Amino acid sequence: MVSDITGITGMAIIRAIAAGERDPQILAAKKHYRTKRSQAEIAAALNGDYRSEHVFVLQQELHLYDVYQTQIAACDRQIQECLAQFSDKVNLNESLLPQPKHPRNKPQGNEPAFDLRTHLYRISGVDFTAIDGLGILTVQTIISEVGLDPRTPIQ
Repeated sequence: MVSDITGITGMAIIRAIAAGERDPQILAAKKHYRTKRSQAEIAAALNGDYRSEHVFVLQQELHLYDVYQTQIAACDRQIQECLAQFSDKVNLNESLLPQPKHPRNKPQGNEPAFDLRTHLYRISGVDFTAIDGLGILTVQTIISEVGLDPRTPIQ
């Protein structure tokens, strides 16, 4: 009964199952304190038939998940390096980026692990995320497709 299997609790349980743990109580004890479900509810959901062929597939998928996470991190680093090469339209020491409307402690979904919002503000001079409905990934996509120079013809 864990809704986000890629969260702290979900990944801890999946890694334990892949490593050979089958006891629902031990698996449920890996519950993160912020998980809404109780340890008993999680343990009840983990009663099952851990057939070897299914565990094997889980191990394979977990390995691929880890490989893809490494690849995504490499892409994030490359994007950050590319953004660093753009000239500044705003001096961040003189013109501070306003606080986001909905601040977050960590990236959501597919957001990169670095501060993309600040980079895009620095190179565009505008905090597009202040517009309702424009998330940071949408802004990145628009800038990458349209560009920053309004004089550039769109084909």
